[in-house]
Amino acid sequence: MSDVLPVISDEVPATQPKAPLLKWTVSVIAVVMSLYHMYVAGFGPPQEMIFRGTHLLFALSLVFLLYPLKPGGGLGWRALDALMLVASWAFLLHILLNIEYINNRIIYIDDLKALDKVYAVFAVLIVLEATRRVLGWALPITAAIFLGYAGLFTNIKSQVLLEQLYLSTEGIFGSTLGVSASYVMLFVLFGAFMERSGTGKLFMDFALAITGHTAGGPGKVSVVSSSLFGTVSGSAVANVMVDGPMTIPLMKRTGFRPPFAAAVEAVASTGGQIMPPVMGAAAFVMAEFQAVSYFQVTLWAAIPAFLYYVAVFFAVHFEAKRVGLLGVPKSELPRLGAVMRERGHLFVPIVMVFIGLIAGYSAPLCALAGTLTCLPMALTRKTTREGISWKSVLEALEEGAKNTLSVAMACACAGIVIGCVTITGMGISFTQFVVGLAQNMLLLALLLTAVAGIVLGMGMPTTPAYIVMVALLVPALVKLGAIAPAAHMFAFYFAILSAITPPVALAVFAAASLAKTDIWKAGWEAVRIGSAGFIVPFMFIYEPSLLMIGDWQTIASSFVTATIGTILLAAGLFGYLLRATLWWERALLVAAAFLLIKPGWITDLIGLALLAAVLASQLLVKGREPPKEQL
Repeated sequence: MSDVLPVISDEVPATQPKAPLLKWTVSVIAVVMSLYHMYVAGFGPPQEMIFRGTHLLFALSLVFLLYPLKPGGGLGWRALDALMLVASWAFLLHILLNIEYINNRIIYIDDLKALDKVYAVFAVLIVLEATRRVLGWALPITAAIFLGYAGLFTNIKSQVLLEQLYLSTEGIFGSTLGVSASYVMLFVLFGAFMERSGTGKLFMDFALAITGHTAGGPGKVSVVSSSLFGTVSGSAVANVMVDGPMTIPLMKRTGFRPPFAAAVEAVASTGGQIMPPVMGAAAFVMAEFQAVSYFQVTLWAAIPAFLYYVAVFFAVHFEAKRVGLLGVPKSELPRLGAVMRERGHLFVPIVMVFIGLIAGYSAPLCALAGTLTCLPMALTRKTTREGISWKSVLEALEEGAKNTLSVAMACACAGIVIGCVTITGMGISFTQFVVGLAQNMLLLALLLTAVAGIVLGMGMPTTPAYIVMVALLVPALVKLGAIAPAAHMFAFYFAILSAITPPVALAVFAAASLAKTDIWKAGWEAVRIGSAGFIVPFMFIYEPSLLMIGDWQTIASSFVTATIGTILLAAGLFGYLLRATLWWERALLVAAAFLLIKPGWITDLIGLALLAAVLASQLLVKGREPPKEQL
C-alpha cells in the first residue's frame, strides 16, 4: 500500500527521521502539541494571536523535521532546514513575546519597526515553503498569485500588506488557522485514538454483518464501512487507503468489475467529509465563517449526506441485480449480535460526541470527551483490550499531531489568500465580475462555481479550495438570491467532489491503484455512482428545505420525495428497477428522479406519474432477464 500512496495522495509523504535523537525530538514535540490542545479544549484558550501562534509554532517545527528540503541530503541541505526552523521560531516568538506591543499599536496607522517588516517577510516565505513541503505546489502558487496581485497591481502599500498578513488576525493568524487550532486538531486526535482502540475492525465487521449477505453485499459493505470511517478521517484518499485494501478485493472476488469496485470505494470514501457527526475540516471553517455552531452545520449537511449515500448504496444494489451478483454466504460473515456484544461498546465515543453537540457543548470539548473515552472503553472488554497500553496513548498523541500538519499549513497559507482578498477589495470586484458574467442568472453562476470548485479541488485540499470559493464566488451566489447557508454548502460540496471527478480525481486514483484498473474507466464510473452529489447541491440552492431550513412539513416531504428521486436516479443510470429496464424506461426514471429531487408538489406529482408508468411497464412485461453485457 505504501508504494502507491506517494503517487496518488494529495499530501506529500513525510520522511520519518532515522537518527534516534531526531526521532525522539519529533515524538516529544508531537505529544506535547496534542497535550497542549487537549488542555486548551478543557480549560479555555489564551487570546487569539497567542493560541494560533503557538499552534503554528508546533506545526512548523514538525514540518521542518518531518519534511526535509532534500530527503537523505548532506550537511548543507540539513543546515538549510535548520535555518528555516530557526526563522520559524524567530517570527513566531516575536509575536508571542511582544503580544502587548501588538495589541496596543494602531494597525495601518502606526509605522512598522524594521524588525517587524523582516519578520513579516519571514512569516510569508516560511508559510509558503512549509505548505509546499506538505501539500505540494498548487496552494503556495495560488497564494503567491494573490500576493503578487496585491503587491504589484493595487495601491496597497507594502507596509499595510505586511501588517495585514503578519500582525493582524486577518492574515496568517486569521480565523482559518483558528479553526485548525480549535477544532481540527481535536477531531483529528479523536480519530487517532479511535483507530488505536480498534474501531476500524468494528466498522468493517458491522458493515459485513448488516449488508454482506445481500445482492452485491461486498459493495454495500464498502458503502457502509467507508461512511463510518469518515468519522475517523476527513481525507477521501486516507479513507480509500484504509478501507479499500479490504473491500475492493472482496468486491472483485464476488464478480464486480474492477473499475466499478474502485469507483464504489472512491465515492463512498469521499462522502466521509460530508457525513455528520464528524465532517471534514472545511465544515469547521464554514461554522466559523457563518458564525454558527458546528452542530448547525451538521444539521444542514444531514439530508444531502443521506441522499449521497442512498445514491451510492442503490447504485451498487441495481448493478448487482442487473448482472446477477449474489452476496457473501451468511456462514462466512460475522453475526451482528456477536459484533455488537464483542465490539459494540466502541461506538460509545462517537455517540458521546454526537450527544454533546446536540446538548450545545462546544465542538472541541465534545471531541476531547470522545478522545478521553476511546481507550478506556476499549479496556472495558477482554475482546478489545489486547494491545492497549500506555504506548498506545503516546502513539495516538503523536499520530494526531502529525495528521494535523496538512490542515494547519493549508489554513495558514489560505490566510495569506484571505488577507490579500480583504485588504484589496478583490472579493467585491470578483463578485461583480461573476454577477456580470452570469448576466444575473443564478443557474449560470452556480455552474461557474461548480466548475471552479472542481478545478480548485484538483490542486489543493478541500479546506483551502472551499476558502478561496468563499472569498471569491459565494458572495456572488448570495447576491443573486441564494441564502448564505445554501451557498456555502454548495461551495463545500464541489470542493469535495473534485476527488471523484476526472481528469484529476485523487480518491479514484487511490482506489484504481488498489483495484489494478484503468483510472479513466474508474473515474467515469465514480461520476455515475456519485451523480446525486452533483445534482442535490443545485436543488438545495433553490429549495433550502433539503438543508432542514423551513417548516417541518416541507422538510419532511422534500426529504421523502428526494430520497425516492435519488433511488430512481440510480435505477435509471444503472438500468434496473424491479427488473432490467428498457431505454425509454431509463429515460423516464432519470426524468422522474430530477423532478422528485427538486422540492415542490407540482414536480413531485409529475415525477410520481412517470414512476407509475415505469412500474406498470415493469410489472406487465414478464420474464425480462437482465442483460449480461456490462454497461
